[in-house]
Amino acid sequence: MKTCSRFASLRAEHEMEISCMTNHSTWHVGRPAAKSSARQAVSAKQRMARALSSHVQRCPECG
Repeated sequence: MKTCSRFASLRAEHEMEISCMTNHSTWHVGRPAAKSSARQAVSAKQRMARALSSHVQRCPECG
């Protein structure tokens, strides 16, 4: 599947956000902040999936 540069930048933004939350969660194991960051990372993955799929549907270059 060929994608445009906007797709790549959207994906990079979301992956950076997810990795920051996941790293925070692993650094603070056993604390409430770790549990919260892990939940936020899961919801960020879902948001990334929605954003990328809607982009593919709307973008003439990707779709």
